[in-house]
Amino acid sequence: MSVIGYMQKEKAKKERVESQKAKGRVLLAVVKDKRDLELILKKKWYRIPIAHAPRLRFQYLAFYQPISFGRFGKRIEYYAYVGRQKIVQRKKLLPKEAAHPRANEYYVRVMLQKVLKLPRAIRNTSPRRVSFGFTTLERLRKAKNILQLYSVAETEVIIAEAMKKAGINFLEQKYVIGKDKNGYRRYRIDFAIPAGSRGGIAIECDNKKAHRGKRQLARDNQKDAWLKRQGWKMVRLKEKDILENLGKCVQRINRSK
Repeated sequence: MSVIGYMQKEKAKKERVESQKAKGRVLLAVVKDKRDLELILKKKWYRIPIAHAPRLRFQYLAFYQPISFGRFGKRIEYYAYVGRQKIVQRKKLLPKEAAHPRANEYYVRVMLQKVLKLPRAIRNTSPRRVSFGFTTLERLRKAKNILQLYSVAETEVIIAEAMKKAGINFLEQKYVIGKDKNGYRRYRIDFAIPAGSRGGIAIECDNKKAHRGKRQLARDNQKDAWLKRQGWKMVRLKEKDILENLGKCVQRINRSK
């Protein structure tokens, strides 16, 4: 066998392996607005900016509707079996928007063979920031919330129930806004125990999957440092401690008061 023949054979083998791995793989995608949802339901295609196109193959797309959808937002209602994919300029996909700032940029147009509605919407109850990510068809069909799509422990629910039982008064999903030398900043705290007009105790539940890697740790440290300057005392609870030693977590919170 020639070198070229061997390379072609190996390439075909690799493609078969990748195709097999893609079976049942679902790419979670964000639908920007109602117009884009209409394109999905009626025109049967979805676009992905080439810069964010995933390297892994996928068999399905699940569509997340953000808060801009109003009472139908922060949920997944539809998913689709994907067909052919093609790289196309935005202005060719949306010719009526030829003056758009990204009109000349390239997108992956994913054709949808069949768009299906889930029997029960998957809600973003935490809420979590949603972007492109992978899950499985089995999880998609069984999940009740976004965390279950990624097999992430519902640590915030566990801590909330534990604090209620311990008689601790707290606020959920507290947003802190302030200004520093770099301009205005806005951070969300999982749970807050305010102390007067400024600051208090900020409780963060660190899931193992969401809080790993150098970049995420750097973001966490930056957030902690900024909140401390605003008068907040940080309490970070690790997933393992929440699941295996909940009493110790509650004690840490009480000692911080």
